[in-house]
Amino acid sequence: MHITWSTFFIQLAAFLILFLLLKRYAFGPLLGIMEQRKELIQSQLDNAENSRSQAAQHLEEQKQALQQARKEAYDIIEQAKATSSKQADDIIVTAKTEASRLKDDAVKDIESEKNKAIAALRGEVGGMSVKIASKIIEKQIDEKSQEQLVNQYLKEVGSK
Repeated sequence: MHITWSTFFIQLAAFLILFLLLKRYAFGPLLGIMEQRKELIQSQLDNAENSRSQAAQHLEEQKQALQQARKEAYDIIEQAKATSSKQADDIIVTAKTEASRLKDDAVKDIESEKNKAIAALRGEVGGMSVKIASKIIEKQIDEKSQEQLVNQYLKEVGSK
């Protein structure tokens, strides 16, 4: 292979001129565009990182808000349980008081009716005793007949 030096230097000069032209008009703007693209990508990465950290912060705030809401709901439920338990106890006490009052009233009514019945029975027994005594006096009978007469009147009183 034979090197022609004149062609070599012409090709070398053409290459250097082409390189300088490309460097000035092509590589410069191309590298500038690539640098802009690099800065754009870096700013987008920074924005994405900021957005991610904000999202994480918002997520933590939401978790805390949810935890607070759960605590408040638990407190409300516990308060409702306590209130319902107190109301149930109040209802039971009221019912027991009312039952006791009704029982006392019933006992008083029974006692009153019993006393009325005893008084009525005494009146009837007194009347019967007078009738028996008058019958005995009317009939002067012997002791056996008198006992039969008393038993008969007692049977009559018992059946009434």
